[in-house]
Order: sequence, then C-alpha cells, then structure tokens
Amino acid sequence: MPRRARTALIGAAGGVLGLALVWYVSHYTGAGKHVDASILGGFADLTRPRLDRLTNFIATLCNPDPYVVLASLPVLVALVRRRPRVAVMLAVVILCANETTELLKPLLAAPRDPGPHGLIYNSSWPSGHATAAMSLALCAIIAAPARWRPAVAASMAAFAIAVSYSFLELAWHYPSDVLGGFLIAGTWTLLGVAGLSLFQARRGDEPADVAATRRPSFSMAEALAPAGVVMAVAAVLVGLVVLAHPHGVLSYVRDHQAFVIGAGVIGALGMMLASGLTLMLRRP
Repeated sequence: MPRRARTALIGAAGGVLGLALVWYVSHYTGAGKHVDASILGGFADLTRPRLDRLTNFIATLCNPDPYVVLASLPVLVALVRRRPRVAVMLAVVILCANETTELLKPLLAAPRDPGPHGLIYNSSWPSGHATAAMSLALCAIIAAPARWRPAVAASMAAFAIAVSYSFLELAWHYPSDVLGGFLIAGTWTLLGVAGLSLFQARRGDEPADVAATRRPSFSMAEALAPAGVVMAVAAVLVGLVVLAHPHGVLSYVRDHQAFVIGAGVIGALGMMLASGLTLMLRRP
C-alpha cells in the first residue's frame, strides 16, 4: 500500500473516532453541554448590528446557491490542470461530505438546550455550513499546483474558520457542530486521497502532483510558513483591538474564558486539517 494511502486511511480512522467523541461529549455529558453553551454564549454576546451584517454575509457564502459555484472551482481547476481523476475525486469528496452531514443531522438528533437567541434545532449536529466550508478548503488545497498549496491551505483554512466564527456569532449552531463538520470534511477528504492513491498505484501511475525527482515540492518550513503568517496577522488584529479597548476586551475575556478557549480550538483544528493535508501531499 502506498505510504500516502496508508497515512490518509489512518487519519480518516482518527477522524471517525473524533466524530464519535465530539458527538457523545456534546450531547450526553453535562460538562460537554455546559462548555458548548458557554462557548456559544461568548460568540453570541459579541453581536452588534454592524458586526451582524458582516458575519451574515460571510456565513451565507456557504448557503446552497453560492456554494454550488464555489464548490465547482476546485473541480474546474483540476480539469484545467488536466487532472480528470483528481477532479472526479474532488467532486465525490464534496458531495459525500455534505450529504453525510445532512444524513447525520436527523439520525443523531437529540434534545439541545436553547441558544442565546432562542431554540437551536435538535438536528443541528454536525454543521452543514462548517462541513461545506472545510470540504471546499481541503479540496482547494488538492486542486492547487503543488508550490501554491501552502498559501492556498492557509487562506482557505482562514475562510473556513471565518465562516464558522460568523454563524457562531449569529448563534445558528453550537461550537461542537463546527467541530463535527470539520471532522466530516477532513475524513472524506482523506478517504478520497487514499482512494486515488490506491487507484494510481494499481495502475502503476506516478501521482500527478509529484515531480519526476520524487522530491518534496517544498520544505516543511515552507509548508507551515503561510499558516504562521495568518496566525500572526490574527494576533496583530487582536492586539490592536486590545489596545483600542483594553478594559472592555479584558473584561470580556475574564467573563468568557470558555469562549476564548473554544475559539482557539476551532481555529487550531481548521489550521491543523489544512496544514496536515498540505504536508501529506508533499510526498507520494
């Protein structure tokens, strides 16, 4: 079995285990429910008319109509690059990830506590918007030329995180719904990578994105540098907000500690999925 396929299958198995753990803790443990609600409360308390307009615009980018256009872009890029098998795999991943989420919603529905702005549906887990955003991000990484992947990974991970933060601020979902959506997207992407790698190995084909030298297209430092830049920019923006409103921000953080941790976990998972996929695609 090719190393890439083996690594992808191990990652997909980890994704399934992570899904089961997030679902159980968030739905059937008191501590999980409390933390989920506390993190959501921190997001929802940020609501302001101007901010709501911005977050509503960002969140609705993954509504069905605009998403059909966005999701077609990685497939078209693969076709333009003359990678028809990759294009088919990307289409399958996007379709299966989003359909899996829609199937799991009613199948795993369980009573949820009301959110800050009212009722959150019992069938809200996992988040369809989070699944859509992260599957688009991961497929964009695969579709991109090898040298562009680190930059694409960082920017598209930031997009998926921004979409998720936006609908959390609007109190459409619990944070655990986001984690579930991210893990479904990651699991299906890894299954797609494994399937394509096994198919190419059986046919004796060289993976399309590997140079003839079989050397990595970029170093590990180059792979992670764009993600570091995104995180540094985010830290600078947060720092500017703190400098502009030090007392208000520090008071908010003190009153919403779970929110700070939860937002960090969501951001870290998004970056880890994108960066991990980029690193895995460095070698055959």
